[in-house]
Amino acid sequence: MDLFKNPLILKITAFVFITLTFFYLGKHWSHGGYQQLVFFSTPGESVGVSPNYNKDFNVSDLVLQPPPPPPPQSDRVNRTFGIIDSEGKMSDDFEVGEFDPAEVKNWGNETEVESEGEGSRVRIKRFELCKEGMREYIPCLDNVEAIKKLKSRERGERFERHCPEKGSGLNCLVPPPRGYRQPIPWPRSRDEVWYNNVPHSRLVEDKGGQNWISKVKNKFRFPGGGTQFIHGAEKYLDQIAEMVPDITFGSQTRTVMDVGCGVASFGAYLLSRNVLTMSIAPKDVHENQIQFALERGVPAMVAAFATHRLLYPSQAFELIHCSRCRINWTRDDGILLLEVNRMLRAGGYFAWAAQPVYKHEEILLEQWEEMLKLTRRLCWELVKKEGYIAIWKKPMNNNCYLSRDTGTTPPLCDRDDDPDNVWYVDLKACITRLPEDGYGANVTTWPASIQIDAYIARKELFKAESKYWYETINGYIRAWHWKKFKLRNVLDMKAGFGG
Repeated sequence: MDLFKNPLILKITAFVFITLTFFYLGKHWSHGGYQQLVFFSTPGESVGVSPNYNKDFNVSDLVLQPPPPPPPQSDRVNRTFGIIDSEGKMSDDFEVGEFDPAEVKNWGNETEVESEGEGSRVRIKRFELCKEGMREYIPCLDNVEAIKKLKSRERGERFERHCPEKGSGLNCLVPPPRGYRQPIPWPRSRDEVWYNNVPHSRLVEDKGGQNWISKVKNKFRFPGGGTQFIHGAEKYLDQIAEMVPDITFGSQTRTVMDVGCGVASFGAYLLSRNVLTMSIAPKDVHENQIQFALERGVPAMVAAFATHRLLYPSQAFELIHCSRCRINWTRDDGILLLEVNRMLRAGGYFAWAAQPVYKHEEILLEQWEEMLKLTRRLCWELVKKEGYIAIWKKPMNNNCYLSRDTGTTPPLCDRDDDPDNVWYVDLKACITRLPEDGYGANVTTWPASIQIDAYIARKELFKAESKYWYETINGYIRAWHWKKFKLRNVLDMKAGFGG
């Protein structure tokens, strides 16, 4: 009896008793034919019965049953790379050319390499690298054979487009400069770029004293100056705004053209004032001007005032600016200034900063008088002349043109002349008529002006395109993480309404 008073023995006895009890109950329920499981849900009083109630199962059959066949594969393949076609679908029917100049050895011309992946096939077509001297080659501007055949070069014909004939185009890859590296991101790029990305020091030698550009170690620095604004673009822009308060950068004035832009400091500093500037310059002795502008992150194009219309529609700009752009505006009865007039909006401004404005040498005074006479015949109003700068304003309608004396030159263009027809169209020595309905003169301030005239833009098409690109760009940003790419310069081909 003393043995059962031991606590350890009592615990062992209780454990054995409980174990035998559960074993007996389990065996009783498994052989009693009860296959019903009862589920109680709380806090309610409902009771659920298993769907397997009153059903017999052969466990061995369940264990030995073969696995079910896999689901049929869908024909649809999730594309992870490719191009987006006009319908917005991803396609892998494209050709890719890519290379690393440091690793290219024995690169054959037009060698095809095929690469296959799951559900896709890409054909890569490779071309050989162009010669070292072609690092800045532009097919339609460096076509030596076509330039040799020009009948005249007096009016800048060699700076215009002369594209290769069919079958004689570029058949090699223009390589980047040696030591090229990822561009400095905006807004730092406004003030500095890598030297190796635009390896030209001639502008430093020619324009360094005018505060254009300087070289510091492995970078180019841009102090913000120019030939006529050596104290900086900010002060220069302030001066223009004070001379003509109605210009109102970023509101009344949104789109600007800078002619003979140099390194594009004028346009670079206008960006901070909410103004988009198209900086243009020819590919001349300072052939790298536009490359500097693009490397800085400023919109720019190679273009020249010569014999053809520039590739912009009529009334495209609120302000056109020329600071020592080396253009003789009065030659050939003012045909080049007439092209400025075509591109300038009704009521727009032309700003000219040049030696004839402020110097009093005899030949420069004569040039100034010629400019005054020409602008009067164009019905331009000299709004202000101060220091280096003279600013004219274009009329709002055709009234002044129609009231001129008979025989006054230049005449008005014919009514059937299309001022928006610009592709390989010769310059015309006539004044572009302004639309009788006032279009171009009634543009609202930015950003309200983004809702452009419904009649001209075909309202429904404009709305549809705007919505399409809004959704598409948001999709690009989400799916391709565009924000991580730090994109600055983008070329939109076949831009439509510019959505």
